[in-house]
Amino acid sequence: MQQQWLEARLNRVLPSLMRKHGVEMWLIICREYNEDPAFWSVVSPTTFAARRRTMYVFFDRGGAEGVERLALGGDSQGGVYEVYRDPELPDAELVGKLQWTLLRKLIESRKPATIAVNVSQRTAFSDGLSASERDTLFDTLGPEWSKRIVFADGLAEEYVAQRIPEMLPTYTHMMEIVHHLINRAFSSEVITPGKTTDEDVVWWLRQQVNSMGLDTWFQPTVRVQKPGADEVSFIAERNPAVIERGDVLHTDFGITALRLNTDTQHMGYVLREGETEPPAGIRAALANAKRVQDIHMEEMRPGRSGNDVLAAVRKRALGEGIKATIYSHPIGDRGHGAGPLIGLWDRQEGVPGRGDTVLVPGTWFSIELNARTPIPEWGGKELFVGMEEDIVLDEQGKARWILRRQEDYHLVR
Repeated sequence: MQQQWLEARLNRVLPSLMRKHGVEMWLIICREYNEDPAFWSVVSPTTFAARRRTMYVFFDRGGAEGVERLALGGDSQGGVYEVYRDPELPDAELVGKLQWTLLRKLIESRKPATIAVNVSQRTAFSDGLSASERDTLFDTLGPEWSKRIVFADGLAEEYVAQRIPEMLPTYTHMMEIVHHLINRAFSSEVITPGKTTDEDVVWWLRQQVNSMGLDTWFQPTVRVQKPGADEVSFIAERNPAVIERGDVLHTDFGITALRLNTDTQHMGYVLREGETEPPAGIRAALANAKRVQDIHMEEMRPGRSGNDVLAAVRKRALGEGIKATIYSHPIGDRGHGAGPLIGLWDRQEGVPGRGDTVLVPGTWFSIELNARTPIPEWGGKELFVGMEEDIVLDEQGKARWILRRQEDYHLVR
């Protein structure tokens, strides 16, 4: 299935992006264990690293001929590349200087008007050409061919960011797994009030992921907010917190499977004796965060920059009296994926560079935010409600939840 996704992306997505960015030839050059970030989006799922030195050359022959895909070093990646060799150069020598000689011969034969390489100060996804490989490339090509080299940082970024519809059923199922595990984690199956700690829940989640044969791209977190306790920063080192009745719980949890990544934040509440639902103030806090989600979804439109969306959401939330923080991001091949950033938790006035990138159809995002609401039952103390769900910005430019969002607290009875 992953191999079919790869073929579809290379056949359908890449040619149009090369033409959009005015690139006739695109080079991905990297060495074993120092792979270009784009490498993982152009290779077979059976590939675990570059092969000594690997060079992929994409050459747009124009029109119906499409993009030629050549591999210098390594294999055909399941048949999606033509292995380019010179019978006069022994294969064993391709790992050394002669591999660069072969690249120059290829470029001289194709005569591309532009040669794009992955160098960028704006985004890591387009900055995979290491300093030494870049120096060798310029030395190999000489001044005439080097003049044709361009740093088309949008090409690699958009290719990695672009999703294809065939991925969506699998990703939806992954999100179902995440919702299911959070629902179990925030229940009496896992939590015994007065005994279980937040770290116990974290490691229960990690073990479930491991037992299912899945992986995770970050360490899950569980945060406990108590009526009479000071808030502890989520980046602060601290001792495990014992979960008690009346506590509000928050988790940030994602899984990795089939080279796809999810990212979800949900809220839970530990019922006191005699309670059947959280107090009204705590329910209102969740409603405020959901309202910010609604606003955010309405503002997600292709052609707008991440900073434009951030400003619009914050203005509307503030106008409704909601104290909100926005820090949404693309997701897919990476958890923090390629494409526009829509705020950072400590950058609410806009993110230079990545925040200026525009939204494009066919990409996925994690709508990640929080709202802080004073709770009357807690003497006016603010409650942090962090929510995060993954969405698709579909080919028609409409934003929609890939699965669904959290509507009510998970309850520990």
